[in-house]
Amino acid sequence: MTLSPDARRILLVQALRAFVYGLGSVLIGVTLADLGLSGVQVGLVLGALVAGAALVSIVLARLGDTLGRRRWYVALLATMAVAGTVFALTGSVWLLVIAALTGTVSTEVVESGPFTSLEQAMLPNAAEGRDPTPLFGIYNTIATLAGSLGALAAIGTRFVEVEPQRFLLAYPVAAVAAIAVARRLSAAVESRAAGASQPRRPLANSRGVVARLSGLFALDSFGGGFVTQAFLAYWFTERWGTSPATLGVVFFAIGFLQAGSFQLAVRLSGRIGLLNTMVFTHLPSNLLLAFIPFAPSQATAIALVFGRFALSQMDVPTRQAYLVAVVDPDERTAAAAYTNTARYVVRPLGPLLSGPIIAVSLGAPFVIAGAIKSVYDLGLYSLFRHVEIGPSQENRRATRPSSDSRS
Repeated sequence: MTLSPDARRILLVQALRAFVYGLGSVLIGVTLADLGLSGVQVGLVLGALVAGAALVSIVLARLGDTLGRRRWYVALLATMAVAGTVFALTGSVWLLVIAALTGTVSTEVVESGPFTSLEQAMLPNAAEGRDPTPLFGIYNTIATLAGSLGALAAIGTRFVEVEPQRFLLAYPVAAVAAIAVARRLSAAVESRAAGASQPRRPLANSRGVVARLSGLFALDSFGGGFVTQAFLAYWFTERWGTSPATLGVVFFAIGFLQAGSFQLAVRLSGRIGLLNTMVFTHLPSNLLLAFIPFAPSQATAIALVFGRFALSQMDVPTRQAYLVAVVDPDERTAAAAYTNTARYVVRPLGPLLSGPIIAVSLGAPFVIAGAIKSVYDLGLYSLFRHVEIGPSQENRRATRPSSDSRS
């Protein structure tokens, strides 16, 4: 598809951000270990990273469109530069916690805090009246690939005689470059509420839809927390004695499977609709997830993991496109921020609960996660199969019946 100048700018900012987030996903953990922090202190910093994403997203939901999306975008990038510098230069736990609470030093390359909420709201405008679903597919593909390159770059830092912590200065470098790009965004990405003398409520017409989607997305995120990538590595090591080298290859391959699945999801949604693509790919992936602990061999388990990840992320671009389609265009920032916050808030609960469960059954978290996430899929389909999509999708389907409006 032909990309507008605004779309190219948002995607470039996303690539810069995802690269350093991929780098940070490795180096932040290494840095905390090298600083000799206690388990409680490490938990405090990592918890602040998640809490910061949720807190700033709530603020963004309330004020994002009132103050303007571009202003928030630049302000968040400037904050990222400062917070990243703190992580690169200090060993003070409290300074690290404060920097983490800004919500801008993420280790997630896809759906990474308040930035994602803003970009999710701006991308439909940047699509210039066309269906934004392909743009969401490109957006998430770039995030995955750039994040994978960042993680690989982190591995290379061990061959340089510089403390790994200092490489986190990549955060402010990327942020400054991203600011130069973000400042060139046009007014077209703004909501009509930006700069209004009498600000409207962040959510009015879309309140009910956002409330239901927030609850469902929270359930999905809660289930996913039982089987994080860290747990997956732990399970393979405990169950099969899998080597770190093998796990590295597996996780690298997973990244490319996810990137490919984003593009496949875009094509599939054009045939069967956004909602159907979300549910009918996500539900089988959850069944594969539940079967992993019953695999008779390591090779079979890896095959199930590949099958699961080839399907599980197909709902990401379609979910983002579906959300902006079913809410009022002027309420997209708040809708994205609130639904993303719901995901961030419950995300840590799964790992906390899986600890005692592992003591009873090593494979139980897979089954629990698959069951909870399947309930999410069925609930989503049940509640939204009769909901019609909004005008952002009308251009693509103006000449034929909409599969989403029937679903």
